[in-house]
Amino acid sequence: MSENFQFTLKATDGDARLGAITMPRGEIRTPAFMPVGTAGTVKAMYLDQVRDLGADIILGNTYHLMLRPGAERVARLGGLHSLIRWEHPILTDSGGFQVMSLAALREIDEKKGVTFKSHIDGSVHHMSPERSIEIQGLLGSDIQMQLDECVRLPAGRAEIENSTDMSLRWAERCREAFGDQPGKAMFGIVQGGDIPDLRIRSARGLAALDLKGYAVGGLAVGEPQDVMLAMLETTLPELPAQKPRYLMGVGTPDDILKSVARGIDMFDCVMPTRAGRHGLAFTRRGKVNLRNARHAEDLRPLDEESDCPAARDYSRAYLHHLVRANESLAGMLLTWNNLHYYQYFMQGIRAAISKNALPSSWRRCRKAGHVVTLQTCAHDQLKRKTRTCKRRCCQPTATNGLHMPGWLHERLVGVINCGKDRPAQCHSRVALHRPVRHHEAIFRTIFRRLRAGMDQSSLVQRIIYIVVDCAGILIFAMVGGWPLLMSVQADPGRAANGAPGRRVDLCSVLSPVSVRPRRC
Repeated sequence: MSENFQFTLKATDGDARLGAITMPRGEIRTPAFMPVGTAGTVKAMYLDQVRDLGADIILGNTYHLMLRPGAERVARLGGLHSLIRWEHPILTDSGGFQVMSLAALREIDEKKGVTFKSHIDGSVHHMSPERSIEIQGLLGSDIQMQLDECVRLPAGRAEIENSTDMSLRWAERCREAFGDQPGKAMFGIVQGGDIPDLRIRSARGLAALDLKGYAVGGLAVGEPQDVMLAMLETTLPELPAQKPRYLMGVGTPDDILKSVARGIDMFDCVMPTRAGRHGLAFTRRGKVNLRNARHAEDLRPLDEESDCPAARDYSRAYLHHLVRANESLAGMLLTWNNLHYYQYFMQGIRAAISKNALPSSWRRCRKAGHVVTLQTCAHDQLKRKTRTCKRRCCQPTATNGLHMPGWLHERLVGVINCGKDRPAQCHSRVALHRPVRHHEAIFRTIFRRLRAGMDQSSLVQRIIYIVVDCAGILIFAMVGGWPLLMSVQADPGRAANGAPGRRVDLCSVLSPVSVRPRRC
């Protein structure tokens, strides 16, 4: 590996960039997702597992590590890499965001920095730009972030402008404190809230400092996604193209895709680990909330085709049980699954960029409805609506031999072949999916009530239940549920032997009459 910090661009696809950061401790493939190891641990995971999943770098946090166990103690113990047994690159956040969000008392003075009370024991601490860099040096991190002030949005222009200008002056002080550390890097952080001219001012000021990398901060703090993307489009052209770009704290799959398309190289977010500890799994077919009772007897795994044992080898019923019982194993398995999904997801993005297979941009659909070729915005409308249909015409085509999550196929270059096979049925499936789900819910509710009526001990109660619910079935059929009613001979969620059954093929039970496909 290189003894110096180097960033190499290997390919581009529109504004999306495929590259690599080489450092003495290893190579970071970009676009990269960094698992968050806030206090020296990626929660509920062994770091060997994290590495095996494909992570090239993890994130630590200056604020948390300075409070516990303490930067000086970590240095005496040989540095953070040795202490946590991770011999690969580590990026440390400066702690500015945590001071804003966690500190019970915060006072800011430009010269002295930030004075705050610990959220752990109430002790008072001081952090100046120089002290932040000193702490990160004691920790031994490979990529260090400048101290900045992060403003929670929405906020007034005066507040954002003062914060932006002060963060820029702090960046100069951090650069001086960092000095020349071979093989390591300090990144500046662009601030400016949701005001374009302030973002441009901050980006140009940082670019003039000629740092080794640049981060975009102060986003995903309360603003809508459209605002975040607009700020990226404003900011990134002002940053040097030959330096890595890091979007801080942003990490939903949709945010990552749209940010990669605009030129971001690095991401971090607590979402996959936090979601796993709270019973939420990320899969190729969407999110699965394992707290829901419908998973109680579901013997299917999260993803039978996954390479991750947590997703492939454990049933949803077992995972549901662990979550409801508050077992530690639930968080471990689901975090394992989620981090695997994120790294697999990033691998797919890198492969697509290398094959020049990304669309030029991703935009939200400007009209309601859908498009047949899923090139840009159709995924937002279709990702929940396509997964119940089993017909071949509704499946995405293979894409240049790339192996990536199924819905990423749809998002990037997948095509629904509705122009070749039964277009009307697929169009009706898309347009009428939401009403059918409603009818199916009514159908299931009615039959649950019928079964409950049969269990009543009183003959009068049985008769009342049966009469009322038979009338409900007739009304249900009259308002349009008859095709669904006739297509299902048993509970659509269960097979005859009690095992999980296949979902209703909605394409086969809906009439395509008078349905018009709409395009973006």
